[in-house]
Amino acid sequence: MIPDARRANYESLLRDARATLAGIDDPIAVMATLACLIYRAVPGTSFAGFYRVVAPRLLRIGPYQGPLGCLEISFDRGVCGAAARDARPQLVADVHAFPGHIACDEGARSELVVPVFDGAGTLVAILDLDSHALANFNDDDRDGLERLVAAFAGAFAVAESSAGL
Repeated sequence: MIPDARRANYESLLRDARATLAGIDDPIAVMATLACLIYRAVPGTSFAGFYRVVAPRLLRIGPYQGPLGCLEISFDRGVCGAAARDARPQLVADVHAFPGHIACDEGARSELVVPVFDGAGTLVAILDLDSHALANFNDDDRDGLERLVAAFAGAFAVAESSAGL
């Protein structure tokens, strides 16, 4: 996919997500729907899902599409933990070269993880995408997914109270 087409794909994904989720403010329903839309829209994706912040420095699997995910990930482990710990996206071309990578899916070769914040700027989850291809994701994917989750920050505000934080 050429870069302009990739950016256009994210504009389309954002429009579809807004139309589908209009009026929905339940964080789990939003995460489940976004995971489904992303899984279908982002080429090469083998896993698309959310890990919710459920305790200080602990992520737990949330809605996802793809193979079985890790059930819990601490902030000090793997690509997901790094994204949560640093509150910054992680774009990893080769997960086997990432120190401390957790192999939930042995076939995963590349990964993109985007922090998810509520309207107040509190980290409530991370969005995790895996691919069985090396370097499947790029800066356009990162930017598109950051815009997508930011568009639903208001719905994610409920996630903090439901997580018991």
